[in-house]
Amino acid sequence: MIHTDLLAKLLGVLEAIQARAATPTRLSLGAAASVVALTIVLRYLTAKQPKLITDYAKVAKKVNDDGVEFDAWDFIIVGGGTAGCVLASLLLIEAGGSSKNVPLSKTPAAFAKLMRSQWDYHLYTEPQRHAGNKKKFWPRGSAMNAMIAQYGAPSDFDEWAEISGDQSWYIRKFEKYTPDPRFPHVGYNTHLWPGCKAFIEASINAGIPFSPDFCTTKGTKGTNKAMTYIDSKSTRVTTESAYLTDNVLARPNLKVVTHARVSKVLFDTSSGTPRATGVEFASKSRMNKVGPMFRARAIKEVIVSGGAIHSPQILMLSGIGPAAQLLRHNIPVVLDVPSVGANLMDHPSVSLRFRDKTGTYIGESVAFFRSDDQVLFPPAEYNNDLEDASSGPDAPDLEILMCAGAVHSHNIPLNDYYLITVSHRFYTSNSTDTFCAVSPTSKGSLLLKSADPWDDPLMDPSYLETKHDVEVLARGVRAAFKIAHTAPMTSITDLADVVRDRVETVYHPIGTCSMGDGGVVDSEVCDASVFPKLVSGHPTGAVIATAEKLADVIKAHYKS
Repeated sequence: MIHTDLLAKLLGVLEAIQARAATPTRLSLGAAASVVALTIVLRYLTAKQPKLITDYAKVAKKVNDDGVEFDAWDFIIVGGGTAGCVLASLLLIEAGGSSKNVPLSKTPAAFAKLMRSQWDYHLYTEPQRHAGNKKKFWPRGSAMNAMIAQYGAPSDFDEWAEISGDQSWYIRKFEKYTPDPRFPHVGYNTHLWPGCKAFIEASINAGIPFSPDFCTTKGTKGTNKAMTYIDSKSTRVTTESAYLTDNVLARPNLKVVTHARVSKVLFDTSSGTPRATGVEFASKSRMNKVGPMFRARAIKEVIVSGGAIHSPQILMLSGIGPAAQLLRHNIPVVLDVPSVGANLMDHPSVSLRFRDKTGTYIGESVAFFRSDDQVLFPPAEYNNDLEDASSGPDAPDLEILMCAGAVHSHNIPLNDYYLITVSHRFYTSNSTDTFCAVSPTSKGSLLLKSADPWDDPLMDPSYLETKHDVEVLARGVRAAFKIAHTAPMTSITDLADVVRDRVETVYHPIGTCSMGDGGVVDSEVCDASVFPKLVSGHPTGAVIATAEKLADVIKAHYKS
């Protein structure tokens, strides 16, 4: 809180310096610099300070020897990521901090610079047996992906409805339409790199039709500019900046705790059916010193929104998961749920790097198509008896994404190159949602490394376990070469080797707490971990829609 006298004195100093700066003296340059500096300080001091809590005693009680005393809230949200910020109500506990004051999170093309930084978890998968036995880097954080505004095919959500028995999936609630004369009926707000048009025209010439909008009932297939979540000023928008505005944070019934990791959800088992009653959480310093443990009690519900990695980890640490694994780590079993941590799936991708000879940036252009497209893959040249593991005939199973700059290992730049990323999007009947990282017939798992909540879990997406996955990605590579107007096929004898060597995540792990059989009783989970299958596109919109849906369900339930 700024003291009124101090603010008045600073304003007086600023006025005096401004008056002197108007006088033509040798000190005017220094005075002008002082004006700028003081203006910045005053703007900072007078700006609304976000209501983010790091003093946990304000919202919870330390765990005493008797383990009984702790504060109560109607709802507790665990995780302030894409879903958690949409759901934010009463008490939100986030392991990281706010991204609002991180400039890199506000620039659409700068998201990769957040990787391997102080804002990243620095996660790696287990060695991938079918991909050169390499560990794959997995960036972790809701603001740490491209946030492309493309939802998948309509048939993806029809499939979800069939699996979950719930027909009420919707997207439109969180959309905002802003007219733009360059894009009639679509409402884009974006800068267009000059090379975008060239990539789109090349894709059309190769046989991929133009799509004016990937996010309609007409489906996803086609080529166009790749759109990200931005506002009218082309500033990148996360669910934190969109939903946790200053006015929302000022609500007296909302408390947001940051830099606090939830170690477990507490359950009451006295009735025979486990019911979530609270959480335990703590912080960890940069010197790896764990602070005191705090407890908060939930009167109505605990909603876990830690994402496809940390939601299943939290549940298993709490005693919800495969009994054999929990007992292996001496964790008391609250409920034996074999599906927790199972069915880990991701969109696998392969990056191709091409030298830029023109100096014209390609920009983020994209093409969605199917591996059985007979225009791109003529029957005379290709065997088109590949298994169709998509959600329907209008759902693509391949995506080519063109980026303005080339990198290797996700964020290490390569000058004078541009990047083509080939992603494989497809599904299987017993998978939770797979495309790029876990094949339609391949699925992985997430296991506990130990009972220590600060230990990263063991993540194995089982990339390229099936021959089918490799063949589909190899077709994507050939299509990318075709679109890029290159003919290097004579120098590449086995694209399967290229695919296995270069396969990476495209930041879309899902399914480790999938909806359907084996759900957690009286404890909601809301994030990408509940997806029963991968969408044939980018999942941010689907996560927001899932959170909006749960918010409506909760409001309707407790209103009645």
